[in-house]
Amino acid sequence: MSQPTTTAPPTGRHRVVIIGSGFGGLFSARALKHADVDIVLISSTSHHLFQPLLYQVATGILSEGVIAPSIREVLARQRNVTCLFGHVDAIDLATRTITARTLDSTQEYSYDSLIVAAGAGQSYFGNDHFARYAPGMKSIDDALELRGRIFGSFELAELAASSGREQDLSRLMTFVVVGAGPTGVEMAGQIAELSKRTLKHDFRRINSKEAHVVLVDAADQVLPAFGTHLGGRAEARLKQMGVEVQLGAKVVDVDNDGIVIEDKDGQRRRIEALCKVWAAGVQASPLGAQLAEQSGAGIDRSGRVEVEPDLTLPGHPEVFVVGDMISLDNLPGVAQNAIQGGRFAARQIIRRLKGEPTQPAFHYKDKGSMATISRFSAVASIGKAQLSGFIAWLMWLGVHLVYIIGFKSQITTLLHWAVSFLGRGRGERTSTEQQIYARVAIEKLGDRFTPRSGLSPTPPSDQSAVPAPEQERHLSAG
Repeated sequence: MSQPTTTAPPTGRHRVVIIGSGFGGLFSARALKHADVDIVLISSTSHHLFQPLLYQVATGILSEGVIAPSIREVLARQRNVTCLFGHVDAIDLATRTITARTLDSTQEYSYDSLIVAAGAGQSYFGNDHFARYAPGMKSIDDALELRGRIFGSFELAELAASSGREQDLSRLMTFVVVGAGPTGVEMAGQIAELSKRTLKHDFRRINSKEAHVVLVDAADQVLPAFGTHLGGRAEARLKQMGVEVQLGAKVVDVDNDGIVIEDKDGQRRRIEALCKVWAAGVQASPLGAQLAEQSGAGIDRSGRVEVEPDLTLPGHPEVFVVGDMISLDNLPGVAQNAIQGGRFAARQIIRRLKGEPTQPAFHYKDKGSMATISRFSAVASIGKAQLSGFIAWLMWLGVHLVYIIGFKSQITTLLHWAVSFLGRGRGERTSTEQQIYARVAIEKLGDRFTPRSGLSPTPPSDQSAVPAPEQERHLSAG
């Protein structure tokens, strides 16, 4: 691996480094559009992910490109931003530098202000080996793998029925979704619709409508954050669709062919199922632990950092932490929290540069919570209003359409929704062996899998790897 090179600021302007291209990172960068700063946005992906719609990629409604536009395309006209691909491994608060890795190449970046919006990943509550058999729903890779597993299960069931292997049908046509939060409810509902509407005429040997969809959670109700009324409405609708809801059911083991459940009475039982989806629990980026250790900040069980009321680290007013990485006033880990936090951090930086007083605290405006269950049915909690059914579904459509980045993506999404919700077709059902098996194959290779960047040795330290804004306009945005 190459030795890291420290990049000097390309101009005399204030250097803002943003880690992450999710809602917090992207919206903080856009909020600094007219500020007299140089921005370096570092992300481990080249896209901005609209994570709330990942389940629609997994179930064949939307293509990945619709919910994951290129960061470079989104920020192409913002000349004070340089987008760089890399996985941030280390943050040094004392020297105000971060170290990012791109395959076998490393690079250091200095900052005057830092916005850490690295988000959160899936939590398996200390059982990370479950991921091999029950992928989560946190990335495009996850969604594409699940798409292959879901549609692949039906294909294997058709093959089994055609070849006389009737004993395999139950396992192949059982789908278990772990976690009864919004993602789990949406996923279970869509798999049920997929089996009963989309695929009902597509097979000759099996009846897709006989698929068994099971939603399990250790909690006592569906959608706990929505309250008992809406949670009850959601559970009733799922059952009406044929989803078996098992509450008070803790997952204690997962393997290739099934899942083991422990009920409240301590009894354990097994559900045979080839396709499992994990939609329970989140774990903040490991960068949170580094920030907490160096600043003396507290950290909760999910790895979230206890920040100051103004979203800064204790003793480090130049470092802002936003979105899913923060532990403050029980703020929810939703997109709006990240968006508002990113914009707040940007405004604080602008005020400081202008010599104006900064705001003493971040105030989150709760714009409500929504979850779709099936076509024409959703639940929405907005202030004191609790809505369910068709009206809530229309609200869900409108809100999600507004926050999808890009007019072209909005129109494409609207067309896909029209096809899927008004008809029974789903145009994004393609899956490949690489999508399904690549993660497992890489895991098996272990240290033997060492991809290389092909980059030349790092240049002398006085040569910046980040072009100045006036130079950047001559470079390709791709």
